[in-house]
Amino acid sequence: MQTKKRIILGSASPRRRELLEQIGISFEVRVSDKEEVYHSLIPEEIVKELALSKAENVADDLREKQEQVKQISFDKKNNVLLDTIVIGADTIVVSDGSILGKPKDEADAVRMIRSLQGRSHKVYTGVAILDYDDEGKRKSVVHAVETEVFVNPMSDEEIREYAAKVFKAVDGHGLSRVDFFLDKDTNQIYFNEINTIPGFTKISMYPQLMNDLGIGYSELLDRLIALAFER
Repeated sequence: MQTKKRIILGSASPRRRELLEQIGISFEVRVSDKEEVYHSLIPEEIVKELALSKAENVADDLREKQEQVKQISFDKKNNVLLDTIVIGADTIVVSDGSILGKPKDEADAVRMIRSLQGRSHKVYTGVAILDYDDEGKRKSVVHAVETEVFVNPMSDEEIREYAAKVFKAVDGHGLSRVDFFLDKDTNQIYFNEINTIPGFTKISMYPQLMNDLGIGYSELLDRLIALAFER
């Protein structure tokens, strides 16, 4: 699927790249090393601020690079952001009202995962889209999604093995989410269904993101169905 606009993903996340690759969109990845700043204390607003900061930092980097090579001009054809979409995204995990930062090392990651097992926590993801038209005028779209997650006290190996068995049994392809039911009385888990990541209802992040890029829900469904038949 091709669009007339240049699309830039301002994230180094492999999963975010995969989401765009799944529907065949041509895009490039650019990540800024500038500091990301937020001022809110509300998790949903924090991820929105961080996502917007990432997108704006990438846009600023492009403008600065153009100035360095002395190509900047008020002439339309020399505006580096004409007909360009810049996407920024950020995710945070909140447990007991505190934001969990990135683990410092493997030991810290193990400690963090153990602290989340057997209880629920919340995951917030924000997405910001900077849409520049053919005159360089910008329209911004920023939104966030909150998801409550319960981590069953199982080992990482048990989770990986069970999910892999289900995925292979249904001849799964690509990136998917395997859903389970947990019987708290017996601690037994039951396979429920396989979904795309994230969800795929009209209010889910994935369709909303594509809609902001000019790809409507019906068109997105048609494209994914076509890709499924190709495979």
